[in-house]
Amino acid sequence: MTRSTRRTRRTAAVVLVAAAIGLGAGCAGPADGPARPPGTPSATGTTGARPGPPASRDFTLVASGDVLPHTSIIDRAHADAGGHGYDFGPMLAGARSVVSGADLAICHMETVYGANGDYSGYPAFKSPPQIAVALKATGYDSCSTASNHTLDDGAAGIARTLGALDRAGVKHTGSGRTAAEGRGPAWLRANGAKVAQLAYTYDTNGYPLPKGRPWAVNLMERQRILADARAARKAGADVVVVSLHWGTEWQDEPNGQQLSLGRELTASRTHGRPDIDLILGTHAHIPQAYEKVNGTWIIYGMGDQIAGEMFNYDGAQDARGNMGTIGRFTFAPPAGAGERWQVKKAEFVPEWFDLGSDRVVNLNRAIDRGADLHGIRDQIRRVVLSRGAAEDGLTMGK
Repeated sequence: MTRSTRRTRRTAAVVLVAAAIGLGAGCAGPADGPARPPGTPSATGTTGARPGPPASRDFTLVASGDVLPHTSIIDRAHADAGGHGYDFGPMLAGARSVVSGADLAICHMETVYGANGDYSGYPAFKSPPQIAVALKATGYDSCSTASNHTLDDGAAGIARTLGALDRAGVKHTGSGRTAAEGRGPAWLRANGAKVAQLAYTYDTNGYPLPKGRPWAVNLMERQRILADARAARKAGADVVVVSLHWGTEWQDEPNGQQLSLGRELTASRTHGRPDIDLILGTHAHIPQAYEKVNGTWIIYGMGDQIAGEMFNYDGAQDARGNMGTIGRFTFAPPAGAGERWQVKKAEFVPEWFDLGSDRVVNLNRAIDRGADLHGIRDQIRRVVLSRGAAEDGLTMGK
């Protein structure tokens, strides 16, 4: 279970006015004249044959940890909206430059959304759906939605969550309203590459799967993950990314299941090509190590991106619960047909959710501006590099 403080958030002294976000849909009209048959010369003397697909280029993918709105977070979003609705944009503003600067950005939406003001924090989370709009405005393209809290409000909670993400323009994977949606990946594109994201969770806090809906949330089973990854590759995925909600809360080290499953998943190959190209871990609520296993990067745990005060199993407030990382990976096209896209650059960006302001802080940028946050950053760096990732080329970015 995820524990949080039950303190009452003080009333915000200053109300931040959120920028309006315009969501528009473009439309294309018919061509001005009749289309030329294939092979007909154009006005410039060239043929009208369709051009081939654009050449693939390097692309950068970023991913971040658990978005976990406790009651204090919900209260702050209400205050940031001037007391009318909820605005999560200011909380996420500190991550925007990193997230929006990537070609693809993936988040982890740990909670489901409530209905008509029925919102709550721990232990059964029901978050305001306005958070989906803020995720899109921050630059996220897709979110994993498989977690131990996915069934906190049953099938209705899943439907509300996925509907809100759809309306905001954020793709999702890990839970579903239909069998096809529950089983299928989120399909993403970047610089000519077709990327498939899959997501699974170790458990649902004892909540049974809704009757007749075994596909409502994806459970973490090795054979199923590999079958889904192979199916995505067969459907044309150049890069397969797997999001896993796993591990032991408050434990820096990956547990035995993470280590063994990580080895098995990264070792799996079809026709000599790895079935999975990147593994993104969530759930532990604190940063865990990055490691290259069988030639594939694994983030065992990215930590929390948004969360209220966190209490560990000893009942003590634990600042690690507000520490996190953004993983950033630059993929290069394969050298030859049938080969994998290679990670040519691997980075982590240390983050901290400041409970004083309820804002995401990019630690390196804050330190560059004179903030005395070296201790927090150094603690995150120590854990992230604890399994030898630096020797495999992982560096700390901004």
